[in-house]
Amino acid sequence: MTVPLPKNTPETDPYPHTRFSRWVDTVLVSLGHITAWIWLLLLVVIVVNVTLRYLFSEGRIELEELQWHLYTFGFLTAISYAYSVDAHIRVDVLRERWSLTTRAWIELYGIVLLLLPFVILVLWASVPFVVYSYETGEISEAPGGLPYRFLIKLILPVGFTLLFLGAIARLSRVMTYLFFRHDR
Repeated sequence: MTVPLPKNTPETDPYPHTRFSRWVDTVLVSLGHITAWIWLLLLVVIVVNVTLRYLFSEGRIELEELQWHLYTFGFLTAISYAYSVDAHIRVDVLRERWSLTTRAWIELYGIVLLLLPFVILVLWASVPFVVYSYETGEISEAPGGLPYRFLIKLILPVGFTLLFLGAIARLSRVMTYLFFRHDR
């Protein structure tokens, strides 16, 4: 089953899709729709934890940690979704005054000079972080905390790998617009 890409108009998303960008965006949008349910699960865990704490005077550290884990998972997968559907934060007060070609050039330089180096740096630093956690069998330091700490740390490189794919897909679209358009 394929999830359709968001219905963007040429005014909101003017860059043509490439085969690679269509595939990546479909994967990221599908993943975004699936992981959106994480927020409902997080809400349930918070309500249960608050109810236990304030009505029954029983705090549960594993529920506290589960909240952090669910939030981390949801946030780090949402970044790639937001980027792929172009729903991330921009300085629109400036951007709306620029021509489409100017916006494309700024996006190209932003991806190549800022986003990709940052993502690569996070990936480079996070993989040893996860490996060390796995090799040492790291667990929560809190009594009653969750085991397998490497799993939550693994979400960091996974989330940034998804963002990397989204950035490369977007870069392919911007480059297609700038260099391979036939309507000039």
